[in-house]
Amino acid sequence: MVKLIVTDLDGSLLNDKKELPADFWEIEKTLRERGIVFCIASGRPHHNLVNLFKPISSHTYFLSDNGSYVTYGKETLLVKTLDHQIVETLVAASRGLNEVYPVLCGKDKAYMEDHNEALLGQALQYYQSYQIVDDLTKVTEPILKVSLCDLQNAETNSYPHFKKYEKDYKVAVAGERWLDFTAFDANKGAAVELLQQRLGVGYDETMVLGDYLNDLEMMGVARYSFAMKNAHRGIIAAASFITGSDNNHNGVLRAVSELLQLNHNFS
Repeated sequence: MVKLIVTDLDGSLLNDKKELPADFWEIEKTLRERGIVFCIASGRPHHNLVNLFKPISSHTYFLSDNGSYVTYGKETLLVKTLDHQIVETLVAASRGLNEVYPVLCGKDKAYMEDHNEALLGQALQYYQSYQIVDDLTKVTEPILKVSLCDLQNAETNSYPHFKKYEKDYKVAVAGERWLDFTAFDANKGAAVELLQQRLGVGYDETMVLGDYLNDLEMMGVARYSFAMKNAHRGIIAAASFITGSDNNHNGVLRAVSELLQLNHNFS
């Protein structure tokens, strides 16, 4: 019996146009009626998730910024921030790379240094609350995550320059254009384990779905770990299952619906 379902957004629940499936709200209601807890785990910031899921935000767990910030309604369950020194180091190192732009992610808004049109085209899909500043190293707000917007390719262009930080910080290729840095113990898998403990839900009662490398730790904390059909090869290798459809063909909700039927048969 599955009691906890956690899904990634971009490349998973959302299609490539960043749209929710038309039947999402109906299926979410069915999950709630059956006592199954539904959660969103995303690299997106908290304010974006609350806006996107406003009708259910009061009773939904949000694991934002790759698990650095976990909330339920108005309750904060977890906050993991980065030392200001590493923020400065990452920003400085990124400035020398071609077509790579740092974004600092605070609890309430993001910070950028550049008005570059291509950067804003990427960033404003996720950061509706943001501020352009002269120098990111002077931002004093606690930072949950540093994201590098790589207009070439995060995995091949910027990641090799920052791989050396993996022993001390969580470095994750979060998408074709994004490389993310969080505290070493901040990731989606650790955030899911926090919810399992809070809810009294076990490994065998958990379902997770994701598509990219910032979902990797999630694949290890649930018996029903699903890689999207369109997932990165590393996620497909780590997951126990693969969805029958990709994110453009309702892959998450089809897998959830099949599991709901399985739950019903054994209830």
